[in-house]
Amino acid sequence: MFNDFRKRTPAKESVSTNVVPLKPEPVSALHEPDAALMAHLELKSRLHRELLDRLNLSMIDKVEKAELRRQIAAFVSQYLAQQATPLRADAQSTLIDELIFEVMGLGPLEPLLADPTINDILVNTHEQVYVERNGKLEKSNVRFHDERHLLRIIDKIVSSIGRRIDESQPWVDARLADGSRVNAIIRPCAVDGPSLSIRKFSRNPLTMERLVAHGSLTDSAAAFLRALVEARLNVLISGGTGSGKTTMLNAMSSYISPDHRIVTIEDAAELQMQQDHVVRLETRPANVEGKAAVSQRDLVRNALRMRPDRIIVGEVRGSECFDMLQAMNTGHDGSMTTVHANSARDALSRVEQMVTMLGADLPLRTIRSQIAAGFHVVVQLSRMSDGRRRLISISEITGMEQDVITMQDLFKFRRDGVNEQGDVLGEFVATGIRPRCTDLLQAAGIHLDPETFHIDRVKA
Repeated sequence: MFNDFRKRTPAKESVSTNVVPLKPEPVSALHEPDAALMAHLELKSRLHRELLDRLNLSMIDKVEKAELRRQIAAFVSQYLAQQATPLRADAQSTLIDELIFEVMGLGPLEPLLADPTINDILVNTHEQVYVERNGKLEKSNVRFHDERHLLRIIDKIVSSIGRRIDESQPWVDARLADGSRVNAIIRPCAVDGPSLSIRKFSRNPLTMERLVAHGSLTDSAAAFLRALVEARLNVLISGGTGSGKTTMLNAMSSYISPDHRIVTIEDAAELQMQQDHVVRLETRPANVEGKAAVSQRDLVRNALRMRPDRIIVGEVRGSECFDMLQAMNTGHDGSMTTVHANSARDALSRVEQMVTMLGADLPLRTIRSQIAAGFHVVVQLSRMSDGRRRLISISEITGMEQDVITMQDLFKFRRDGVNEQGDVLGEFVATGIRPRCTDLLQAAGIHLDPETFHIDRVKA
């Protein structure tokens, strides 16, 4: 058995030294898992340990999945016969699939990752897994065998991109091979046990046309956003957690000319650029000695020496915002970034605060004038109470009046209430204000229909 990929020297399963194995908390009697489920998990755990003793993991990738399944199926049948543990054919097939997930994938998470209706996977300790479908959270029937099992899956994700998580660094941002965003946190910071959050990315990225079809914005608003990108105006995309900032950034970036050299900068690479000439940069946390960290600010400063046509920062969180503004004000037009904020005005305040994190004693008026000159438009998104992600406003920065940055809304979502099903009612309309950046658009050879901004024309 396992002739093609048998280990020469059997070895017992162990958790990577990157993760500190911790003894799981006892399960409360009030939350005692189903006995049949626990028996199934225990059987799968024993089979997995036996498999790890026999498999040559370095050869797994070279074996066809059908052959691997055949070999594992034969092993399971033999093991069950030896242990006198009969199983129905469907239960045995399910067990074989789960073992393949454990060996080749991310164990219990694999079916959730393969489900296209799931947007988020939220693991609250090894006993509890929630998923988000259509903006609503629901508890799944997936669970891990124990805390050690969950730690092994976390370590597999983290180590695949050269990062670590242990007692000295108990949290980490990572990503899956398809770009899905991952955050993990373990003890001692996670009091009840390890927690894992996965924001899945669609294999078919949402385009602006699909966003219009979903009702997130209107054709006229989409045409204006396209004009902004093609005319190389600088855009700040703002919104709360899960509001669709990265999705909007990906959709808008599709309008960037394929002739432009794009440099993306992220904590964990997740942007899905559709052009060929793209250089992707990613931060690096400190090593075990607390040295060799590479921050977003380091990467922004380095990107300026890479002859970029466009600089796209996945999300500004700190002092790198100052260097981003400098780039926007010194010829790197058409740059885009995202920021966490609840409104367009709050977004500018957040940028101002991040610039002050630099520590330089810059006057507020100087900082605000840099912001007003650097960004042309703020795109605000929000996640509504019904779970839908909507474009709330498109606001133009018009300049400074004394010490205040002036703005005007060009498009806005007007909320009318909630229906009996809990769906948010409203319409996305133009405000009737003609943008001041029209001259910049025309200078770039882009002529929008004047009706685009007519207050009575644009309704959703």
